[in-house]
Amino acid sequence: MLVRASAAKPRVVPSTTRQQLLAPAKQPAPTQQHAAEVSQVGPSCRCEASNTRWAMPSWLAGGPGTTLLGIAAAGAAGMLGSGFQADGPASTAQALGVLAAIIAVHEFGHFSAARLQGIHVTQFAIGFGPPLIAFKRGEVEYSLRAIPLGGYVAFPDDDPKSSYAPDDPNLLQNRSVVQRAIVISAGVIANVLFALAILFAQVNIVGKAQSSYLPGVLVPEINAGGVAERAGFMPGDVILRVGDFIVPANPSQVPDVVSTIKAHPNDPLTFQVQRGQEQLQLTATPAAGKDGSGAIGVSLFSHSYIKHTMPQGVGDAVTMTGAEFNRLAGTVLNGLKQILTNFNSMAGQISGPVAIVAAGSEIARTDAAGLYQFCAIVNINLAVVNTLPLPALDGGYLLLLLLEAARGKKLPEGLEQGVMTSGLLLMMVLGVSLAIRDTMNLL
Repeated sequence: MLVRASAAKPRVVPSTTRQQLLAPAKQPAPTQQHAAEVSQVGPSCRCEASNTRWAMPSWLAGGPGTTLLGIAAAGAAGMLGSGFQADGPASTAQALGVLAAIIAVHEFGHFSAARLQGIHVTQFAIGFGPPLIAFKRGEVEYSLRAIPLGGYVAFPDDDPKSSYAPDDPNLLQNRSVVQRAIVISAGVIANVLFALAILFAQVNIVGKAQSSYLPGVLVPEINAGGVAERAGFMPGDVILRVGDFIVPANPSQVPDVVSTIKAHPNDPLTFQVQRGQEQLQLTATPAAGKDGSGAIGVSLFSHSYIKHTMPQGVGDAVTMTGAEFNRLAGTVLNGLKQILTNFNSMAGQISGPVAIVAAGSEIARTDAAGLYQFCAIVNINLAVVNTLPLPALDGGYLLLLLLEAARGKKLPEGLEQGVMTSGLLLMMVLGVSLAIRDTMNLL
């Protein structure tokens, strides 16, 4: 039996514009924050039975599956429209539902591409574990299983009990390289289309979010007993000047201030501070850290607010959607580039589904507009990462198909199984490790 199972993928959560200058501090109120962007890059997990050659997953199928997709999409749209106005377990469940729906869309792309080409499919399962509900329609057995984070589709190609002849032209393994490549690529395409749909909904419902910057940087938190507290800083202060450096009204304001403070360890600095309607002059001497750079014991945040621009007609909405998609895709690609080129320092930011659900839950409680960004960027991440030519990812299967096309014949079965199985095991180990680490971080 050909089985490839899809589970929630490990991902990367990029840092926000907030910078810590000593001990971590609590994030300020959501009204001061940018729309949240959570970059998810992570491997796709494929599970193969020992007697299988190749496999393709899916959460949803034609017939009943189409209805289920509609329910999932409607539920996700309802959550987006309401801004997840829920607290505690409810928001966590909603975030979990959105993550599951995104994975479902990816797998539905694979499944629909197979069905539309007339390729045999024998099983379709939502979730893993023991079945809660199961029924058969046509050649496909549908089931709802106990653990909802994933699903699988079974193909009859290598099932020893299959009633199909080995040379049946509608078996997946007997289709051309191009047809199989379409099935593999369809998941990525589905996520891209879903991301575009989410962003189109965003610009038409809440508008395109855009940060407007004011001069200075916000001081939301101060470390007790630290340099800043002794110098007279208070939460809510806005730093307008550090020494001779006037803080600009642009996205670089936080890193610029951080760099200035770090460059003056044990060197007194004069800070011009706005406190309400009053401007003050405070003097603080940055303490030298272990790396020799200066710090004053505050967290800094961009002095900005979010404004929403509504489109003027369908054409404008399409243009705004494209621009927002390009921006988020650039964020994902830049995060992936940082991981590939500087893995040691970025490894700590790789997160699994536990951290993603936690991030989604926090956004659900605080930021309706940011939730669109969260859903879109998760889709884009899933699409980008699955194109990587790595074992157990869609890109890995495409690479094998490319080699097959270059050779003019199929690759040795043992080679394909060995490559994909080893990749699968690595992804499973990574996924479990990240889940454990993320859970411990939340405790």
